[in-house]
Amino acid sequence: MDSNTAPKKVLLVDDDQFLLNMYTLKFKNSGFEVETGNTAAAALQKLRDGLVPDVILCDLVMPGVDGLELIKKVKEESLVSHSKIVVLTNQGQSADIEKAKSLGVDGYIVKASTIPSEVVEEVKKILAK
Repeated sequence: MDSNTAPKKVLLVDDDQFLLNMYTLKFKNSGFEVETGNTAAAALQKLRDGLVPDVILCDLVMPGVDGLELIKKVKEESLVSHSKIVVLTNQGQSADIEKAKSLGVDGYIVKASTIPSEVVEEVKKILAK
């Protein structure tokens, strides 16, 4: 199977299990392979263990290490140099968006104003760039 037909891998990081399940289903139904982490630490461990997702979707507000810290660590450790990083959060304040953009994220999606199928479409667009 060549790389053009291989399913894209997405790593979903969110402490809300309901949302993880919902987004997992949406992405799988759209042909993605899905890995999840319900904490930033769990996600980091998967990446350090060799997981190479095409896109990382992460929440900002999580217990312990938050999403911004996760993104910083991923970048600092060069864990996934070619992966797209997309913030998926309820934090819609411009300060949060600026912080995330300063870390070089590829997209910023506010959960409250986006339905799951739109999230999948947005991720597809980001991957196509």
